[in-house]
Amino acid sequence: MGASLYENSQIARDHYDQADRILGWKLKQVSFQGPAEALTATRVCQPALYVMGYSIGTILRQRGQLEGLQAVLGLSLGELTALAVAGAVDYETGLRIVAERGRLMQVACETTEGAMASLIGGSVEAAQEICGRFDVDLANLNCPDQVVISGGREKIDLAVRAAREEGFRMAVPLNVAGAYHSRLMEPARRGFVDFLAPISFSKPSVAVFSNVTGLPIQESDDLKQALLDQVVSPVRWEACMRNAALMGASRFLECGPGKVLGGLARRTDRSWRVDSLENFTDFPE
Repeated sequence: MGASLYENSQIARDHYDQADRILGWKLKQVSFQGPAEALTATRVCQPALYVMGYSIGTILRQRGQLEGLQAVLGLSLGELTALAVAGAVDYETGLRIVAERGRLMQVACETTEGAMASLIGGSVEAAQEICGRFDVDLANLNCPDQVVISGGREKIDLAVRAAREEGFRMAVPLNVAGAYHSRLMEPARRGFVDFLAPISFSKPSVAVFSNVTGLPIQESDDLKQALLDQVVSPVRWEACMRNAALMGASRFLECGPGKVLGGLARRTDRSWRVDSLENFTDFPE
């Protein structure tokens, strides 16, 4: 993850080397060599995603391929990467915020019995009804036919069983460490409040979309509050993408590992052009 960027770009090398110094542990080694269990730990995965996404954004800007950029948006942790790319925080400040967010969420995961599941092929209203019945939370509204629910493990198991019996095409437990974007993350949100309090955000250079509302935000206090609320609130990813398109965005660049966001975009509107950038060879000419 990120190795081809490091091997081919001085910018990426600078970012990864700086990250090792700032974090005090070897992000490069875990990112490039694994093992997977270490990389997917919340406290590791979040900084790894941030450094990789920010490096891709910076390479694009250096190559003149962000001319005409209208908006940035990121799913969950990606919202912080988007803020940094838009200049609301500098790279180092953003990384320190991400590292603390990851640490707090890791602690919340370890002190609760949380789980998540993806519900595919049903309505949001049906998912909300199931959440209410089994006392779990709606965590992600990803695209027209996919939502994610989050909460206590036993309750999620019951909700998955009900979704399978009541018309959802698929109900799949997710391999995650805890119940992200649910009330079980409230201890992490409280700790994050104190950490973010002394940090100032600048006005971003382009629109940044909030996961919480699906709408663009620009003011410093609003950016900070959105990050706090996001920890325990649903990610309205479909709304973020649709509203960016309504602003005039006609092309999306996915900056990070895999092509999950590109897939969600295509399932939302097949007319959108989406380019997924993971390796150095993926960059457009």
